[in-house]
Amino acid sequence: MNTRHLEKLLGDRLRRHFPHHISAFALFIAKLAWAALFGGMLLLGILMTKAFWPLDATVARYDALTLYALTLQILMIALRIETWSEMWVILLFHGTGTAMELFKTNMGSWTYPEPSLLRIDQVPLFSGFMYAAVGSFMTRAIRVFDMSFTPFPPIGWLYGLGLLIYINFFTHHYILDLRFALFAASVVIFWRTRIYFRIETGWYWMPLPIAALLSSVFLWVAENIGTLTRTWSYAGQSNWDLVSLSKMGSWYLLLYISFASVLLVNRDAIKKAP
Repeated sequence: MNTRHLEKLLGDRLRRHFPHHISAFALFIAKLAWAALFGGMLLLGILMTKAFWPLDATVARYDALTLYALTLQILMIALRIETWSEMWVILLFHGTGTAMELFKTNMGSWTYPEPSLLRIDQVPLFSGFMYAAVGSFMTRAIRVFDMSFTPFPPIGWLYGLGLLIYINFFTHHYILDLRFALFAASVVIFWRTRIYFRIETGWYWMPLPIAALLSSVFLWVAENIGTLTRTWSYAGQSNWDLVSLSKMGSWYLLLYISFASVLLVNRDAIKKAP
């Protein structure tokens, strides 16, 4: 879906009422929200079902969330908000996320306390859509902001880093946790890489590791919505405890796995020069 015309109308209206730096920031937030449409709607569904879903309903809340997420995904394809090529990447991240969910729930890292029919082992199927929401945001943000990444290291380094991160999410239960080494590797590999993005006719940039860190903060906030609504809970977490800040680090690393998946269909975003 091409939103350039709507963006220009919104930008014109904002500039009539606000200084340039304020109107540009407001437009930046609006484009972020549009890119995060699937994730935002999924969080809204979690909040609404927690508030209004009857405890004795014929369809369990988790199953309703699964059907809701599936309907959202179909609508985004039907309305051309997402492309089919993007859809395959989102499904890939959906699958890798579900595999990790199966392992982590069996290890007792977190639980889904409510009953459901649409589940694999201890994992309700809607959980995979939460990972899909991250992939959806990244693919749409690249398109909505006309992003490019430059200078970019050899692409194999990204895929190697993503593979090591994914393996470490499993192996740290048995051997040494390498997350601090992986944090350092992500910075060393991408410390020169800038994300260039467009807000109407203006171009801006941000270091890639900083963008990943800021994104992990927002994902940590979303996690707290999930745990405060008791949609899932971490081991040892009481009703009103915030999610451990260490989970922010986990999301920071997971973003590199998602980034590797997204670049399978967005290779043109990699530039040798700005």
